[in-house]
Amino acid sequence: MAKIAASGRLGLVGAMLREEGVTANHLACLHLGAQKIPRERRRSRARTERVAAFIDAIREAAVAGLKEHDRLLLARERMERVLRGRRSSSKLPVLMDLVLSRPMVSTSMVQAALKVSRQGALDLIGAFSLRELTGRGSFRAWGIV
Repeated sequence: MAKIAASGRLGLVGAMLREEGVTANHLACLHLGAQKIPRERRRSRARTERVAAFIDAIREAAVAGLKEHDRLLLARERMERVLRGRRSSSKLPVLMDLVLSRPMVSTSMVQAALKVSRQGALDLIGAFSLRELTGRGSFRAWGIV
């Protein structure tokens, strides 16, 4: 176990957290932080350098997580401004939660979650001015960028 590389330790930590039920998925944020640390530091022969690289990877992951949190918070505030003055029976709040919970949404996902027609889903997506991510005419997907 002592010979596991720094990137292997991240996998080990993720496996341990999944086993304990703390998280259901892999720890992508730690992986993103490790990507920003040069490979030479992560795989150094000196244990202190590897530990320092691991701590730097955690710091980089935390910084990336905070940036993502701020981005989603600003997107939520922007969408809440659209919700002001809408009827209480509007389906836009449900769409807002759906969009914020997923990296991208398709028309069929919106249709299933909100129980609306295809055109209704497209109209709701248009109300939030979501960014179209696929660049296609059909089978499109939208998200917050």
